[in-house]
Amino acid sequence: MSGSTSDYHHGNLRQSLLEASMRLLDKEGLEALSLRRLAEEVGVSRQAPYHHFKDKQALLAAIGEEGFSLLNSLLAIVTDDPALSLNERLYQAVLGYLNFALEHTALYRLMFGQTLWSAEHTHADTDEFQRYAKDCFRQYVQLFDLLKAAGELPSSENTLRLAQLLWAAMHGLAHLASDGLFVKREDLADIARYTVARFRSAEA
Repeated sequence: MSGSTSDYHHGNLRQSLLEASMRLLDKEGLEALSLRRLAEEVGVSRQAPYHHFKDKQALLAAIGEEGFSLLNSLLAIVTDDPALSLNERLYQAVLGYLNFALEHTALYRLMFGQTLWSAEHTHADTDEFQRYAKDCFRQYVQLFDLLKAAGELPSSENTLRLAQLLWAAMHGLAHLASDGLFVKREDLADIARYTVARFRSAEA
């Protein structure tokens, strides 16, 4: 087992469950996740996880939050780096997104799948998860806002729409690459560079 009953008594059970969930997700996929299975993995009673997650959907939403928190942190390293030009920040943010999607395929598919986004699955836990997701998206909007403020985009440019188009392109590339369709992993850096260049030339 990856944990012990002491995790619960010391108040670490929630984090232990999330860490075990991420490991199971990477190794066995979404189907392997259940509160009962996690209790066994961490070494607590079957009822203990319910103190932190009322059901599986709440657990999945919390995993999604963890995923977006990780992606947010990775992106912030480059988007907030004053040593990089704005163009380089945008490129690194695109490449970082694609690498994240391929290194955490099952997590990525959960983060962007209907399990957490469809209206029928929406509840308070999912609402919180979606706020984390939107914070991640805003990093791309802010990059385009900085480019606009620097005079590198027309003043009439809609930075929200640009970010949405870029996100759609990244999402499509991530799925194509993870499914092995047309896009090779070793080509992603070049594709990311070309994507940013095309966005900038189209804006001009």
